[in-house]
Amino acid sequence: MTTTKSSALVAEKRSVCKSVASFARPARRAATHVVNFQETGKQAASHQAATAKLLSRRGYAATDPKKPLSPFTHSVGELGPNEVDIKVTHNGLCHTDIHMAVNDWGVSAFPFVPGHEVVGIVSATGRDVTGLRAGDRVGVGWIADSCRCCSNCMRGNDNLCEKGYTGLIVMGRHGGFQETCRVNADFTHKIPDALDSASAAPLLCAGITVYAPLRAHVTRPNMHVAVMGVGGLGHLALQYARKMGCEVTAISGRPDKEKECREFGAHNFMIWNKDNAAYKGKFDIVINTASSDVSTTELMSLLKVDGSLIQVGIPGGGATMVVNLQDLVFGQKKVVGSIVGGRADMKEMLEFSAIHGVKPLVETMPLSKVNEAMQHVLSGKARYRVVLTSDWQ
Repeated sequence: MTTTKSSALVAEKRSVCKSVASFARPARRAATHVVNFQETGKQAASHQAATAKLLSRRGYAATDPKKPLSPFTHSVGELGPNEVDIKVTHNGLCHTDIHMAVNDWGVSAFPFVPGHEVVGIVSATGRDVTGLRAGDRVGVGWIADSCRCCSNCMRGNDNLCEKGYTGLIVMGRHGGFQETCRVNADFTHKIPDALDSASAAPLLCAGITVYAPLRAHVTRPNMHVAVMGVGGLGHLALQYARKMGCEVTAISGRPDKEKECREFGAHNFMIWNKDNAAYKGKFDIVINTASSDVSTTELMSLLKVDGSLIQVGIPGGGATMVVNLQDLVFGQKKVVGSIVGGRADMKEMLEFSAIHGVKPLVETMPLSKVNEAMQHVLSGKARYRVVLTSDWQ
C-alpha cells in the first residue's frame, strides 16, 4: 500500500471543497422594548427567517419495516457550533442497517435514513469545531454522541458510556444513506491517507466491532484465536488476529471459503459441525461474529481452560444464550459481549489498519441500488462487504 494520496482522492477533495458554502454566525438580536403586537410581528419574522435557513437533504429512508427503502427528503436547520456537515461519498452496508430497517430489535423509529459506516469530505464546520476543516476526509461509525463526562467516556470508551451512548441511526436519527450527513464533530474520525474510502467505510463498524474485543483479550503472543463465521465481520477478525501475533483458525460451515480464509490470515480452517470434535479445548479465544443463532454450549467446548468466548454477532428475533454451567465453572471459562468501540479504539484501529494493511474485501454498488444491495447481503452472496457509492444527480 502507498501512503501518498491518489489523484482520485485529491480530485474528490478539490471538487467538494469548491462547492462548500460559507456559514456566517447568526447576528445577535438587538435589545428592544416592545408591546405585544410588536412581539407578535417579531415572532412571525423570526419564524420566516428560521424557515428560510432550513436546508433540504436527500436520502434513502426506511419508512416502514415491511417496505423497501425509498427516496426521502428531510430538512435541517443551522449548523450547530459542534457539528460538521459531510458530503458523503461511500457507505458500508452493515447487517445492522438491515436489522434496523425491518425493526428486528424493536428499537427503530420511522422514518429514518440508515447508514452508519459513513465516509466523505467535510463540507462545513460549526464555529466551535477544532481539529477538522472543510476538505478533510472523515468517517463516522455507530456512535453519534455520549455524555463525554463519565469515567468511561473520559478514557475514550464511549461505547461504555454510563449514561448510554446515542446510536447514529436510532430514535429516528438519520445516517449516511444521504447526500450530506450532519454529525457531532467529536465522533467524526479522520481517515488515514493509506486507506482508500471504499476500504475505510466498513472498518467504521465491522472493523471496530472485532478489533476492540481482540485488542482487549489478546493479552500475550501466540494465543490461539478462532473466528466463528467468516463474513463481513469475520474476514476482518482473521486479519486483525493474525496481525496481533495470534495463531488463527477460521470456523465456517462453507468449505468453499477455506482458500479465502487462508488468504485473510487463517493458519487453520475448521468446518462447523464436521470438525468440532478435533478442535475441542484448543482455543484461548473464540470470537463469534455470526448473525445466526449458534450453540453457545458447542462454542464453549472449543475453549481451553480459562478461555474466553466473545460474542459480537447479534441475531434478530430476541436470540438468547444457553450456557453449560459445569463447563463454565469447572473450566473457569468466560462468556463476554462487546459492542463496537469508543473514540480511543476507533483512532487506534484506523491507524493499525493503515500500518498493517488490514482491508475488507468489498463489492461496490451505487447507493441508488441500495435495496438490491440489501437483498444481496441477505442472500449470503456478498464477498465480504458491500460498499455503496454516492451517485446523486
